[in-house]
Amino acid sequence: MAIYHLSIKIISRGKGRSAVSAAAYRAGEKIISEYDGRINDYSRKRGIVHTEIMLPDNAPPEYSGRSVLWNAVEKVEQASNAQLAREIEVSLPVELSEAQNLSLVREYVRKNFVQNGMCADIAIHDKGDGNPHCHIMLTMRPLNKDKSWGLKERKDYALDENGERKPLIDPKTGQQKVDSRNRKQWKREYVQVNDWNFRGNAEEWREKWSEAVNAYMERENHSERIDHRSYARQGVEQIPTIHMGVAACQMEQRGIATDKGSHNRKVESINREMRQLRARIRKATEWIYSQPIEDTPKMIEVATRISKGENLNTQWKKIANLKTSAKMFNFLMENHITDIAQLADKVRNINNEFYEVSKKIKAVDRRLGTLDEHIKQADYYFEFKVIYQEYTEIKKPKKQQAFMENHSREIALFATAKEYIDGVMNGKRPIPRKTWRKEREELTAERFTLCESYYRLKDDVKNVETIRKGAEEIMCEETQREQQTRKHEMEL
Repeated sequence: MAIYHLSIKIISRGKGRSAVSAAAYRAGEKIISEYDGRINDYSRKRGIVHTEIMLPDNAPPEYSGRSVLWNAVEKVEQASNAQLAREIEVSLPVELSEAQNLSLVREYVRKNFVQNGMCADIAIHDKGDGNPHCHIMLTMRPLNKDKSWGLKERKDYALDENGERKPLIDPKTGQQKVDSRNRKQWKREYVQVNDWNFRGNAEEWREKWSEAVNAYMERENHSERIDHRSYARQGVEQIPTIHMGVAACQMEQRGIATDKGSHNRKVESINREMRQLRARIRKATEWIYSQPIEDTPKMIEVATRISKGENLNTQWKKIANLKTSAKMFNFLMENHITDIAQLADKVRNINNEFYEVSKKIKAVDRRLGTLDEHIKQADYYFEFKVIYQEYTEIKKPKKQQAFMENHSREIALFATAKEYIDGVMNGKRPIPRKTWRKEREELTAERFTLCESYYRLKDDVKNVETIRKGAEEIMCEETQREQQTRKHEMEL
């Protein structure tokens, strides 16, 4: 089944990453970095079904070579914290063939990135595990007409709301500064030369991907569709699952339970239970509002009828019926319900409370999922930090490669954790593991309280359903008596 997944990340030197290394890994190639001399050899990587460089018209033709392109990017970016590339990862629909998915990716990349002047490096991965996906690496610096690299940003005059230049104020005098030639000075600021980093692009790229996939699915006569919007924006009242990723999918297929898989199974169970209860509440509401208020039996009649347990032929059924009757009596007494109108009010309150409780449970579960990932990645970060530092301090490429082969798992987990933590912390330190754990404990306790309210609502719904069954039996008997009376009168 087609799923929606599109993630956007920045490959930054400030986070210890390399565009050359990232490109080599995604393409499964061996590329030497001219920036630091490291050998990035991933030629033994499997599951890579297609790689390709797509260039805009003003790009040098030699950039069609992966090594040339990304070494050129590394060379032009001099800053120690330079942003080297933007990476977009998308899940490919399993319903489409390999050729169709390639055509889909090419069309999407060309329309949204290459035509806007970006160089794109695409790598499609598919290990036959039901998780085909594509990595799209994009350059972040524009190209000039002469095929040289352009500026990311330039210094320009700062303008006020009227489009006028802002004066540069001397804090001591409060007056506009002047230079040695007595010329007025104006405030200046850095501005982006294009809109590639505009925040709204992420939403647009996500939407364009869903549109492209759905167009291909319709063209190939597949009924499945994807939606880039969150469940909340779609109006779907359920907790979203998390993207499994290649490694987790492979482990689950081999029968090995993963944290992500367990999380998704828990989420699916909660969603299923909420859908069922929501449907039961809706059914009870529809029944109540379909009844004539004046002619329906009183609650005491219904309760008495149920407590008699007529037509119950075993002792076990009679005992179970007594327990059900006792719960129903308590429900009616606690809520002061004597007629169908008061029952209707109670069902309306149940529905409103269910909406609020389920909304809070979903919010708590989403936050707990986030905190679990925060804590797990922080643990990996501190556990494997020493190994990664040892790896980076090795100067000889061959020794470094040998160390990498012996500690590939630890280094990969640290690199992933570091990227994740850097994204979460956004430059802040220290990493608040204790705070996260404390918040998780508090939210776990809150969830327990919410679940108690949720299961109380389930009991209330069950009591309403019991009352409904009893009322229907009484009304059915009354209808039969009326029919027999009319039949008898007609015979006379």
